[in-house]
Amino acid sequence: MKSSVPTFPAAGIAFLRALKKNNNREWFTPRKDEFEEKVRQPMLSLVEAVHKEMLKFAPQYVGDPAKTIFRIYRDTRFSKDKTPYKTHIGSYMWRNDLDKNTGGGFYFAVSPDETVIAAGLYHPMPDQLRAVRAHIADRHAEFRKTFSGKKTVELFGGLRGEPMSRPPKGYGPDHPAIDLLRYREYVLYPELPKDLGVRADFVTDVVSRFKAATPFTEFLNAPLKRAGRKAVEENW
Repeated sequence: MKSSVPTFPAAGIAFLRALKKNNNREWFTPRKDEFEEKVRQPMLSLVEAVHKEMLKFAPQYVGDPAKTIFRIYRDTRFSKDKTPYKTHIGSYMWRNDLDKNTGGGFYFAVSPDETVIAAGLYHPMPDQLRAVRAHIADRHAEFRKTFSGKKTVELFGGLRGEPMSRPPKGYGPDHPAIDLLRYREYVLYPELPKDLGVRADFVTDVVSRFKAATPFTEFLNAPLKRAGRKAVEENW
């Protein structure tokens, strides 16, 4: 009996591998339908399956599955790499009461070279980072618990992010959370087998990690939700 849980097909990986070797419009344009069939539609099915389970523990991050999937086209305006297409397919799920680029969320991606499952706040804007740091400074013990529990450590390893060499403005080196406040971003991002994305239990793996990372992501979004509500009230 065929499983009702979707998987990402080997044919999709093969297409992305071929795209990596032929990253140009002449190769891709006549194969758009093949991309849709072998890559984008399977990814859409994965997102739908993940969303179904997320309704049980993080319904506020569930929305239109199609809108979570990143476009295959690269933004090459400020990049030395002018190849026009991404060679992976990814989905980002953000909180419904925040804009897509305003807070933390959940991400997973599949490619021939790696499988990614991640959560948290990636490359925040300066005002967002200031708000999150202030929240962490006031409640750092609570924050540490969101990523240091046994289950979370087993599934993600530890907290990752780009640290500053010096304490950020407004915080002394003796602050009890200075190790956390130095971060420029806050993410949970484990090392995974590169073929995990095509395994039959991939959806289960994504869901279990997203569930474990929900308290972490919600903590990071708490001050950003307050800031959003304040902005609405001031502009009313």
